[in-house]
Amino acid sequence: MRTADDTRFLVNETLALCSRLRTVRSFSLSTPMVLAAAVSAPAQAAINAHLAHVAFDLRRKLLDFVRWLRSPESRRLSAAKTQARYVLLKLRFNNLLDQVDIFADVLGQRSEHRTGIWVAGLDVLAEDALAAGSNYYSAPPLICFLERGHGAAIRRARTRLPGGDQNPVGVIQIPRERMIGSGIASSLIHEVGHQGSELLNLTTSIRQVLDENIAAGTKEEAVPWQMLSRWLNEILSDCWATGHLGITATYGLLSVVSLPSYFVFRIGNDGPHPFPWIRMKISLALGAALFPHPQWATLSKQWENMYPTDELGADKKDLIRRLEAVLPAFADLVLSHRPASLRGQRVADIFPVAERQPDQLRSLYDTWQQQPYLRQHCAPSLVFAVIGQAKADGRISTDEEVRVLSHMLAHWALNRARNYCVAPAGPAPANHSTLPLKPRTHESRIKLASRIKH
Repeated sequence: MRTADDTRFLVNETLALCSRLRTVRSFSLSTPMVLAAAVSAPAQAAINAHLAHVAFDLRRKLLDFVRWLRSPESRRLSAAKTQARYVLLKLRFNNLLDQVDIFADVLGQRSEHRTGIWVAGLDVLAEDALAAGSNYYSAPPLICFLERGHGAAIRRARTRLPGGDQNPVGVIQIPRERMIGSGIASSLIHEVGHQGSELLNLTTSIRQVLDENIAAGTKEEAVPWQMLSRWLNEILSDCWATGHLGITATYGLLSVVSLPSYFVFRIGNDGPHPFPWIRMKISLALGAALFPHPQWATLSKQWENMYPTDELGADKKDLIRRLEAVLPAFADLVLSHRPASLRGQRVADIFPVAERQPDQLRSLYDTWQQQPYLRQHCAPSLVFAVIGQAKADGRISTDEEVRVLSHMLAHWALNRARNYCVAPAGPAPANHSTLPLKPRTHESRIKLASRIKH
């Protein structure tokens, strides 16, 4: 039986949860940052709306539970079973706090001097990279944050948060040690590729073709294709980066996988990532197929010189040889694949391949040397591709690369902030570096609200 003391205790604990729930406030009221460092308006609206919905639903359940505790009907339930009901509500409250902490880690960083603005600029780069497939899906908002550690990661939009709720935005973690250089774009757009590939269902679609080819071949021929199939999700993300950045993506990957030889040649049996040596070769094969040029062979030779295979065991060397042999065919299969989600288009067609050819990038760099303001009119991923190509060619110093990219990240962040505000009356200052913006009309606000709802 449940005593009056049991009831009083549970009522007090539940009302205490209600009181603490009131301290969960909108980030718009609690997170200090300059306007340019803020996340996008759709992302901010999606996060605040999501947390408000979860908090409102939990508050309703807590108050319903208190009313039930005070009713004669509840007295039929034992203290143990009543406590079990309360514990579920408490777990739900802790799930909400876990969700708040996920977004608080991201937004709190925006108050750091300069870093907050740079990260906001990375948001714009991420949105640009995801827009490649926007004709085929509704792109969710993306937000970035810096974290210590070696690798990048993404908590994809529309996946599950603690407690089972659907994540309203994609949250991309970037290694702080990669700020700022052209290589940061490689890591970032790789993570964007996870989101884009999932929205287009590419992994499932291409893996089905691979499995059919494996079934049609001999057991001996199947081994390299089976390994590529197992690694497909990560390969497609590398492909997304290469399709936007050209050789910048592969140089960025080289920086990530520059490890002691033991790890570069360590072949796991069940991991989702290709082992580093062959991962570089896969990126090179995809790059050569998208952007034919001798630079890919040069970089491939450089990689082989850095990590020669001469001293490997016979079995490992044989497996590497077999994997290398199928890479051209594999790259063609991936890039020429026409999934249902692309409505007849090839995977290669979603990337801006024509404007990212090496000669095009070099020509743009030459133009920008004479007219640097033209960079401000280009897509962020294109800017990183041009600067990365110039770095690969030895035409830009590290200091100049940092200066240009720091300026562009701040420019994109400031420009986005102004896009979500009504433009001030009168002309902009003569030295203002951003593009002129039109004030938002009533119709444009309606369209923005519609995008936020979806």
